[in-house]
Amino acid sequence: MNIFCVTNTELDYLEKLPVKLAGVGNEKFSNKYITCLKGKNIKQKEKNYSEFTFHYWFCKNKLKLYDSNSWIGFCQKRRFWMKSSKKISSFKDLKNNIIVKSPAQWKNFDSIICKSIRVDQTKKMKLIKRGWKNLIENPKIFFDEKERSIKLHFDMHHGYGILEESIKLMNSKDKDEFKVFVNKKKKFNPHIMFISKKNIINEWFKDLFEWLFKCEKVFGLSDLKGYNQERLYAYLAERYLSFWFRKHTKFLEWHWSFYERK
Repeated sequence: MNIFCVTNTELDYLEKLPVKLAGVGNEKFSNKYITCLKGKNIKQKEKNYSEFTFHYWFCKNKLKLYDSNSWIGFCQKRRFWMKSSKKISSFKDLKNNIIVKSPAQWKNFDSIICKSIRVDQTKKMKLIKRGWKNLIENPKIFFDEKERSIKLHFDMHHGYGILEESIKLMNSKDKDEFKVFVNKKKKFNPHIMFISKKNIINEWFKDLFEWLFKCEKVFGLSDLKGYNQERLYAYLAERYLSFWFRKHTKFLEWHWSFYERK
């Protein structure tokens, strides 16, 4: 199994973990880290594409070299795939519980995605502050959690109407169903993390980047300001990932944990 951990800075504790390290961004990395500087790449767009800078490079330059039956996965510098749901409170816990081989439970599945998170339990004050346009459109959102969706959450945090406009640019096989998904569902699988096989990963990246590059022509790069919009294409991809792997693969939600060494 090959798990790539993407980071924008060198971290000693990452180097002690059983993962392959990938560096993105403007920092210089030692030879312990794979970088996106050579081959076909979008390294100049890292500010807007985040981890997908490496994902794109890997797809275009390295994916073809892997065996079709090998598990290939991605995590990030503060979020990791775990063997179990055990609470991680120390680096020792992390190192002992980080996943190193595919469990028997994966046998009948062809993709692994993070356990989902809910987005419908937003505080009412935050709804007023960030979701007032959505409230004007549908006042029920204020009183009824059932009316709160992935789309509402995206509108509030990354720009009202952007997700809806982006979906118009999506391929025809997914467009209508994805629109229903973001308008009806209250949970998604976060953190741009997945594990799958070569052929599925290739199809995922093909659909994803075809869509994101169309979106980029509309929303651009330089006009995206602030933390909640600067990484727009990563946020769009995160929502699409939840839908795509659910629709196109036999998926299993799996354990992950946040850990940051101080």
